[in-house]
Amino acid sequence: MPTPLTLDTPIDELYKYRIARLGQARAHKLSLALAGYHSKKNAGPAIVEDLLTYLPMRYEDRSNLARISDLKEGMESSLELYVKNAAGYQVGKKRAYDGKPKLFIFEIVATDKYRTGQDVAVWWFVSGAHAHDIVGYYMKRLTRGTRFITFGRWEWDDRRGTFALRLHKPGDELELLPAQLGQGDGEKERRAETGVQGDGDLDDDYPSDPAMAAVHAGRRVPVYRKLGDFSSKQLREIVHATLQLIPDEEIKETLPAELRKRQLLIGRADALRKIHFPPDDVPLADYEIARSPAHHRLIFEDFFWVALGIALKRGQRIRETKGARIKIDAQVKERIASVMPFKLTNAQRNVVKQIFQDMKSDAPMNRLLQGDVGSGKTIVALIAMIAAMENGYQTALMAPTEILAEQHARNIKRLLARSPYRVELLTGSLRAAEKRRLQVSLAAAEIHAAIGTHALIQESVSFSKLGLVVIDEQHRFGVMQRAELRARGFNPDVLVMTATPIPRSLAMTVYGDLDVSVIDEMPPGRTPIETKVYADNSDDRREVKQLLARELKAGRQIYVVYPLVEESEKMDLKDATQRYEYLRDKVFPKYSVGLVHGKMKPADKEEVMGRFVAGEIQVLVSTTVIEVGVDVANASVMVVEHAERFGLSQLHQLRGRVGRGAEKSYCALLTSDKRTSVAEERLGIMEQTSDGFLIAEKDLEIRGAGELLGTRQAGLPEFRIGNLFRDQQILEQARQEAEFYLTKRERSVETSKMIERVRADTRFGLAAVG
Repeated sequence: MPTPLTLDTPIDELYKYRIARLGQARAHKLSLALAGYHSKKNAGPAIVEDLLTYLPMRYEDRSNLARISDLKEGMESSLELYVKNAAGYQVGKKRAYDGKPKLFIFEIVATDKYRTGQDVAVWWFVSGAHAHDIVGYYMKRLTRGTRFITFGRWEWDDRRGTFALRLHKPGDELELLPAQLGQGDGEKERRAETGVQGDGDLDDDYPSDPAMAAVHAGRRVPVYRKLGDFSSKQLREIVHATLQLIPDEEIKETLPAELRKRQLLIGRADALRKIHFPPDDVPLADYEIARSPAHHRLIFEDFFWVALGIALKRGQRIRETKGARIKIDAQVKERIASVMPFKLTNAQRNVVKQIFQDMKSDAPMNRLLQGDVGSGKTIVALIAMIAAMENGYQTALMAPTEILAEQHARNIKRLLARSPYRVELLTGSLRAAEKRRLQVSLAAAEIHAAIGTHALIQESVSFSKLGLVVIDEQHRFGVMQRAELRARGFNPDVLVMTATPIPRSLAMTVYGDLDVSVIDEMPPGRTPIETKVYADNSDDRREVKQLLARELKAGRQIYVVYPLVEESEKMDLKDATQRYEYLRDKVFPKYSVGLVHGKMKPADKEEVMGRFVAGEIQVLVSTTVIEVGVDVANASVMVVEHAERFGLSQLHQLRGRVGRGAEKSYCALLTSDKRTSVAEERLGIMEQTSDGFLIAEKDLEIRGAGELLGTRQAGLPEFRIGNLFRDQQILEQARQEAEFYLTKRERSVETSKMIERVRADTRFGLAAVG
């Protein structure tokens, strides 16, 4: 017999516990799928805790299903139905090379057990290279009499003359129920006949074991998103079996009893069981909005440990001392004033004061500087760099791309041309001899300001007296990269900058160990950008072309951005390469049209960007490689093709490439007719506001913190259950409790144990930025 099942048991070993239909190979597949979902590729294999924190996307009350006679227009409900007939109908043209159509509608006509109303229709689109085979697969699976449950919003369909339900993900929204007695499994034979290996995305046949059948019907059940090869029903069986096998004492309690009592939290074991299989005495509506006692407990715990870890990091930093001693006197201020090309805004002056206070203190600065696109963050960073250099220290500015690093270097060299400071650019594309020459100069303290990319943190790079590190677009860098650059100085001051405004709720928690400064005022002379959404039709495209022609005739420049570099077989998107040729040859033959994308060699990319900056190229066709930092004051129009495929913050960043001069600028968002409701919401927000902080709040609400800031790539701890937008009240309670234990109960045994737990958790070793 294997050892008792615990939360730390590897998923690879689950097969040893005789869970139905989970052999060694399947257990390994599940482990890989969970590791990918929880971003654990570099942090060990998936464990049982990862399985139990893969939460249902929704719940169904199968103890009391709706009937056809209950349906009303727009009603969301689950129905248990029986197939009367099912078929696929071709939509669109056949493909020339094999004669097979590539788009179908698959439709089921079904009734309920007691035929309480007119037959209903359940339908969905089937597309792609294997559409024809998948339709055949569905027809084999959904034969007359097949019993299934489906969930969604029912609408009255005038054409069909009945209620109809459109499915978007049949694998998640339709589940086959047990075959009647006498019907066999037959799964392997059916798949062999159709030649489709699971592409149909429907659940496997229902097991004959009555005990297993009881997991799926006659009760409240969890519905999971498909995970790798595992359907919702398969995950439900595995989770149910795992929860039966693991004893309560192996689900160790992690929060002190007094805290649980104060916050009215149920026990951890109870929460993990009930979050998957809701009891009858809690309203299912509370589960749907993540407000059940089980959700509350696990969300609180999720936030509490991150809040505690970040508070510890902050306390540790405040107790550190730095090697660089910065003095800011009249002489330093005079040198700064001599290179300033313009008067600072009030917001910039306030931020400079905060930075100077940090630089003069004994503890190292670790400040996050937020500012919308074009708010003047770089000039503030330069002021800090001059202050450090006036005190005899070297400075480093690290940018995520060579284009941005080169732009920073060019601007800073121009501003410091009359100063004694030597400014050099260090990037990966430099020739080996030039790199070695610069590395020798850096080590000898002959270079005062090093501007660069990842090349600044290579082993061969060493600084003589690094006192200040500035990191631009901080969310583009992993935490370890930032730490590597910082480690090259005397525990130097660190200033990280972002043009992706971070909502207060996120900054307080995820960046709780940093001091946050905000530039919330734009420099004078900026004209608001007019943003408009256009459809992909001839009238709207004509209007956009007229706008471009007018601006080009006036001597200004334009960007045209596409989501892909080259045409994709899977996605019907206009690609940058083909459209560049079309715009160059057909639309703007009298103007110079350039192309830049991420697959180009750095030198080629730099050459094209340099020509655009110099005004030699009037139309720049690009992928999102120009999203960050490119500054061309003469550019007045940003056109984004397939704008529905971009996130809010990304669209806002792209829009920020124009409007950098005094002339009026425009942002044209061209969209296809395949917009989702979420895409519609995003595009509407872009038309309504240019406030980066409002956009960031909306982006957090729509997409979540991980996507918004790239925290999966940046090494910050992921919230497994908590949602920073939805659960802000619980977040604040968790932060207050973390502060309570680190201040009022600092010397207690319980606090010592909690600190030990946080320090042992690899996630929290990466929680700080810098």
